[in-house]
Amino acid sequence: MAFISRGFHGRRPSAGTKLPPGQYETTGFPVLSAGPTPRIRQDDWKLSVTTEAGKQHVWDWAGLMALPAESPTVDLHCVTKWSKFGTEWRGVSLDVLLADVETAAEHVLVTSYGGYTTNIPLADLVDGKAWIAYGYGGSDLAPEHGGPARLLVPHLYLWKSAKWVRGIELRQSDVPGFWESAGYHNYGDPWREQRYQGD
Repeated sequence: MAFISRGFHGRRPSAGTKLPPGQYETTGFPVLSAGPTPRIRQDDWKLSVTTEAGKQHVWDWAGLMALPAESPTVDLHCVTKWSKFGTEWRGVSLDVLLADVETAAEHVLVTSYGGYTTNIPLADLVDGKAWIAYGYGGSDLAPEHGGPARLLVPHLYLWKSAKWVRGIELRQSDVPGFWESAGYHNYGDPWREQRYQGD
């Protein structure tokens, strides 16, 4: 006789997958945003990296497309508890973008078209950990998923992967972003369930 129903354990992951604690697997790609979806034409898009000394490095769309691209396949984990496995992207590694940038900064504030911000330690954007992604699933990245380009930092909760990215500010001190200022965890590690301040 079973004393615990099958549903007690929640949704089970597919065979061969590993979910962070508190997550469930989805095969869809939910769209969650803090505001309306900006519609930025590729011809109007620009990305700037600004050092703590104020020096700017700027790429337009053609400049981004001229850089070496990668096609990472990564798992995504949203703070709202869904995870999506094996997502396929196309983009430029932050290692490439930061290769000629001189900085002693340890912190980054990422800004987006539409006003969204998020803060990330610089160490979490280098050494193959992050990309400026402009393709998903073999197609251009759709606006609702952050197109024409978004930050992709798959080892952190997805709110750190800022949609519609436009700027990366290298900073000597940490400044909380949009969700971090509203009580979300400053770091956001899915494996430690760092959803909210104090987790």
